Amino acid sequence: MGHVELKKLFGGLQKQMEAQLSTDREFIKHPGCKGDALENTWIEWLRKYLPNRYSVEKAIVIDSNGDTSDQIDIVIYDNWFTPFIFTQNGFHYIPAEGVYAVFEVKPEITKDYIKYAGDKIATVRRLKRTSTTMISSGQQVQPRQLTEIIGGFLCSTCNMKRFDEAKLKKYLEENCKGINSIDLGCIVDTAGFYVDHTPINKKKNDENYMEHILNYYNNRQLQSVRFSKPENSLVSFSLQLSLYLQQAIGTIAAIDYQAYLGNIGESIDKDL
Repeated sequence: MGHVELKKLFGGLQKQMEAQLSTDREFIKHPGCKGDALENTWIEWLRKYLPNRYSVEKAIVIDSNGDTSDQIDIVIYDNWFTPFIFTQNGFHYIPAEGVYAVFEVKPEITKDYIKYAGDKIATVRRLKRTSTTMISSGQQVQPRQLTEIIGGFLCSTCNMKRFDEAKLKKYLEENCKGINSIDLGCIVDTAGFYVDHTPINKKKNDENYMEHILNYYNNRQLQSVRFSKPENSLVSFSLQLSLYLQQAIGTIAAIDYQAYLGNIGESIDKDL
């Protein structure tokens, strides 16, 4: 029977990503091009290591009212149950119902960048999402409550002379509340991190889906921030993200196509 040392395997992946991000920082001088390169590196990495059921793009999120988010560096979304993705003039427009997670990418972590990331995440979470019945194992099931949209921050390095966990926790507490809150992130050369919030029961039986999910975000409070060792930053972040996606969220709510068609004066027949 063979044997692989996981520490060496994970360490090799970590070094590959660090080398790629370091190359982007060193040899690409134009700020806009450097930002695009960093985003593309993260997108390629997530596409490679996330299960195939998750799609990853730089995109704008849109809802059934036609309202949109800011342009988001990384959107992790479903393309099984949310099959229509609009592409126009090079921009992808992804229905809000299909979004699992959104991330802001920056070269380093600062207080201003953290606040900016929270503001960008909020433009997605505030969009209207629908939920409708679906067929599971041949049986029609009732609409499910809306799932969380994971919000995160990704960067290459830390600009502090000495990484201060308490200071980063303070940045998050002061600048990322409610729908602006951040759930997890990765500072590649420093730590992967995730945020523990107070547990909030978001399960309700009526159909005020958006009211309940917004109350969920607005009522939860930051309890603690957990940090990995520097050499485990990427694998820690990756496995934490996978856990959230597969076990905390599972499958997103089924999209109500009529909500989109109704906005252009059309209707669909739901019965066969």
